[in-house]
Amino acid sequence: MLVIGVTGMPGAGKDVFYEVATNLGFIVIKMGELVREETRKRGLPIDAEHVGRVAVALREERGTDAIAKLTIQKIKKIIEAEKKPKIIFIEGIRSLDEVKTLKSYFGEMHVLAIHASPKTRYQRIIKRKRVDDNISLESIIQRDLRELSFGIGNVIAMADFILINENKTLEDFQTECKKFIDEILRHKK
Repeated sequence: MLVIGVTGMPGAGKDVFYEVATNLGFIVIKMGELVREETRKRGLPIDAEHVGRVAVALREERGTDAIAKLTIQKIKKIIEAEKKPKIIFIEGIRSLDEVKTLKSYFGEMHVLAIHASPKTRYQRIIKRKRVDDNISLESIIQRDLRELSFGIGNVIAMADFILINENKTLEDFQTECKKFIDEILRHKK
């Protein structure tokens, strides 16, 4: 089984990659969804403030690799139910500790970073209006700083692969994501 971790700042294009991989029939675990699930379990509303607080709290309570551990639990259930999938994509890696924990469990894992400039990302975040997004520039910057405090910049810097999602149409970036997945599959054989 090949494991590809996907990282990138909010609004960089991770959700586009998720949609492409899912539409191609691959399993994609969204680490952010695990945080949203935990937020629901704690009886809190799913909004930027509460999801952010729970993300921080999980790391304080269970260690900096807490979300990676939740991800492994979810993947174990998938493997039990579906045998051993060819590829699993893990979207939303935010720290080198998460990478280390995932690599220690899976053996081999590669990291893909998706990058876009802050200006481009901020425009996308405001436009997409996801329930847990901040919509003011100040709150978006605060979210970026929180993500950087988790260590996401280190993960991006140490990534095995990078896709730049800047000055491209949605369709162009979807095509680039598909080409990346096709290339990974070719090398896996």
